Amino acid sequence: MASAISANRAELIAIANSVASEKMIDRSIVIEAMEDAIQRAARARYGAENDIRAKLDPDTGDLRLWRVVEVVEAVDDYFRQVDQKQAQKLQAGAAIGDFIVDPLPPIDLGRIDAQSAKQVIFQKVRDAERDRQFDEFKDRVGEIITGVVKSVEFGHVVVNLGRAEGVIRRDQQIPREVVRVGDRVRSVVLNVRRENRGPQIFLSRAHPEFMKKLFTQEVPEIYDGIIEIKAAARDPGSRAKIGVISHDGSIDPVGACVGMKGSRVQAVVQEMQGEKIDIIPWSEDAATFVVNALQPATVSRVVIDEDEGRIEVVVPDDQLSLAIGRRGQNVRLASQLTGKAIDIMTEADASEKRQKEFVERSELFQQELDVDETLSQLLVAEGFGELDEVAYVAVEELATIEGFDEELAQELQNRALEALDRREAAAREERRALGVEDALADIPHLTEAMLVTLGKGGIKTLDDLADLATDELVAKKRAADRRRNRDSAEDKGGILAEYGLSDEQGNEIIMAARAHWFADEEEAVSAPVVEEDADNAENPQ
Repeated sequence: MASAISANRAELIAIANSVASEKMIDRSIVIEAMEDAIQRAARARYGAENDIRAKLDPDTGDLRLWRVVEVVEAVDDYFRQVDQKQAQKLQAGAAIGDFIVDPLPPIDLGRIDAQSAKQVIFQKVRDAERDRQFDEFKDRVGEIITGVVKSVEFGHVVVNLGRAEGVIRRDQQIPREVVRVGDRVRSVVLNVRRENRGPQIFLSRAHPEFMKKLFTQEVPEIYDGIIEIKAAARDPGSRAKIGVISHDGSIDPVGACVGMKGSRVQAVVQEMQGEKIDIIPWSEDAATFVVNALQPATVSRVVIDEDEGRIEVVVPDDQLSLAIGRRGQNVRLASQLTGKAIDIMTEADASEKRQKEFVERSELFQQELDVDETLSQLLVAEGFGELDEVAYVAVEELATIEGFDEELAQELQNRALEALDRREAAAREERRALGVEDALADIPHLTEAMLVTLGKGGIKTLDDLADLATDELVAKKRAADRRRNRDSAEDKGGILAEYGLSDEQGNEIIMAARAHWFADEEEAVSAPVVEEDADNAENPQ
């Protein structure tokens, strides 16, 4: 490239064409890089203070150099400005404010100038090449791409993609898979990032998206949109689950993905190094989908807790190990597939749990409502579990329980209301003993029990509550943390997480606590006006 600056016109154009073709970038970018390099060299020759421009004709190779000066009344910068008298020598009729082009003779660059120009051109071309690579791959995220292994560095595989290089990080490789330099590998484009050292293309063979794209290539019905992959989960190199649904009632989604004699699924399995794949029919009904996802285990019963985002699955005693899988693999993949935490228990465990809950609720009603064991068990058997359920249900509904009448129902409801009042009073005393301000009791959605919890958490004044964020107040503990039984403050969720308040309710609580801030600001703004009026009254004009 050093010879490019001193080359004749034909050679300049030939070099520009060659570089553009080799680097696969726009020819105009190479021409612009040459112009920039010549401009810098000319400024080094004539003085960097001058505003020197260069123009290379892309067709003929003609090179023109000129200096731009501004016509001013009083000259401050002798390199970039001229007065009106001097300007007439350069361009007749030049007026103040005009910019004049002063042609310069061609320059013959020395070795150092040529080397500097070469570096400028290389840098411009390199930047253009990086931009081209980023633009080419940024829209290919999620696509399957084939490349040749260039090197393996610290466990990370560098892949030659032809016009660029990608990397399969160690955690995105299939465990125990051995790749060597020169091997052809297929992977999915996971992410493309623009960085100073050039675009970084991250590839993956372990991501569920890789499996989904492989099925799209092998199963024409998926490619055509007749069958849709709704969910996928992988334990790379070991086992995977995929949930599919057919938009055509005449086509079996599972059979289509398996193929004749398993040909289609085997093609995917081979690419994924023998990873076993369970193909599961997807269902909008969460319970049905969970039952399918836990195959090959048999499920007896499913209980869904929408508020907690958890699913309780009951299986026969002899199916427990199969449902859980080796090292919890089956239930873990089913949980990833459904997006919900799954608790698995045997029928014996479930029966013991139900019996324990039945006894606890019966004892609660016996103590709080002052009724005998038979009556309390009748309430529990009808689905009542808390005092407020008894207190606020319609009397007619209570009276429909076998052995109840309206008089008994009304009496039970009155006792439930009295019990709730006793709880509230006890909580109020505890709250005041903790030093929680009475002002917090006026905040919407907050009960005395919640105020006790706030007091134990160090929230005792309006300002304490107002300083909290919504997440700090009501955010629920993450399902993963609940499963690990973490007790650290950062994993418990919000202070009032156990009460099931929504984010909207949390916002209302915090804004109500902050209301006095705005009232104080309004008083501060209006106070000087009142004082000024008072002064005017005392000193009339």
